[in-house]
Amino acid sequence: MKRREFLKKTALTTAGALAAPYILPSGRLFAPTGMRSSSHVVLVMFAGGVRHQESVGMQYLEGSQIGDPYPGNIMYNMLTGEAPTMKIAYGTGEGGINPIPQLDYFTNNGSLQQQGTLFREVAALSSGHFGGLNTIIQGADAAGQGLKQRPINPTIFEYLRRHGGYKATDTWFVGNGIDGSMPLLNYSGNPDYGMKYGANFLAPTVTFNQPGFDHFSNSKVYHPENELSPMYALKAFLDNTFSQYGGAMGSLGNTEEEKQQVKAFIKLMYEKVQNGTIMLPPVYDTGDAITVGFAAEVLSEFKPAFLCVNLSAVDVCHSNFTGYVKAMHRADHSVGFLWDVIQNHPDLAGNTDIICIPECGRNSSPNSIVDENTWKAYDHNGDDPNSYRIWSLLAGPSFPTGLSVGSEGNAVGQVTDAMLTVADLLGIKNEVINAGYIDPNSMSFIDNL
Repeated sequence: MKRREFLKKTALTTAGALAAPYILPSGRLFAPTGMRSSSHVVLVMFAGGVRHQESVGMQYLEGSQIGDPYPGNIMYNMLTGEAPTMKIAYGTGEGGINPIPQLDYFTNNGSLQQQGTLFREVAALSSGHFGGLNTIIQGADAAGQGLKQRPINPTIFEYLRRHGGYKATDTWFVGNGIDGSMPLLNYSGNPDYGMKYGANFLAPTVTFNQPGFDHFSNSKVYHPENELSPMYALKAFLDNTFSQYGGAMGSLGNTEEEKQQVKAFIKLMYEKVQNGTIMLPPVYDTGDAITVGFAAEVLSEFKPAFLCVNLSAVDVCHSNFTGYVKAMHRADHSVGFLWDVIQNHPDLAGNTDIICIPECGRNSSPNSIVDENTWKAYDHNGDDPNSYRIWSLLAGPSFPTGLSVGSEGNAVGQVTDAMLTVADLLGIKNEVINAGYIDPNSMSFIDNL
């Protein structure tokens, strides 16, 4: 299938609603007291519940599937280690027998781990997705945080906007959909922060689906008297989409310059999708991969100080272990692609840092569901300590190269450290700490080195 047809017929047409970007005004309360050490920071929430064993543990099937003692590293763009040699089922082709080749950039320069620092074991604070994502962006325990509820505590986006003076188009959250309250994570309900300090939100696999094309791709201005019907259709489409998220669309503001830039960007993306020219990983057969491709487009266009992108396809592990290892292999491929794009961009190379971290782990023991390979599936819940075992991989000019911190059973740092590390790199760590909302045990990963 041609690239253009795939984009229009598969992952970009699976969702049934439109999620447009949230465009917000700039503003700053105080000048930041810290020294900004990074020009650009990318946070990848390598999410969906990632078991320690199959990721940094490099066990592949060993220890998870009885009778299949086959270890190996299926994330060889990000991590250093030999790939599996037996029972290959995570690649492309029938049965997944063809592993996706390591990207040339990493073949030539070493894995992301060799280029940066791996915190081999980090403590999660939640065993659930929404709670875990909230701990990452809030830097605080999300206990009591409900679905379809804005974050209780300020997010890293709001801290950057309010205390760092970063404008709206300097902060982006690229989500992998609009389910699970994803569009609510770009700003909190805290009365001292909130909407006017939030980030632009974009759900590309939803925004650029067929309904989006139908309503927006031509950017047509309808005549108020002669063409009421399409105007009402558009209004109903937007109302139905945003009503479940508090009807915030009409309350958002923006500078005129930012509005025009985002409008031009959205129009360009429609054109690039139609022409098949979106920057995408070589293998883009998951929504996560397409999400990363659009994140690369946002980075290239806006060169933001901070971009957060969420991946979650590995959550299929609840019912299909084969699909889980396939998704993890593709997430590695996609993150590698994003880093490759950054390193080959004239304005981003050499001054961009990346932080990759899961929101939670998975159980040590399987459930009773088996897949097409008779491999057992794994859940994640608060009764199993393995669901609180995660890791973090950091690379860029701000981090030592080839450094491994911590070990199995010796966690160094916790999930909330990712947010404080972003604040540290962008010069507002003291302001975030002094605001008093983050977990008291949080530290910047840099301070943990």
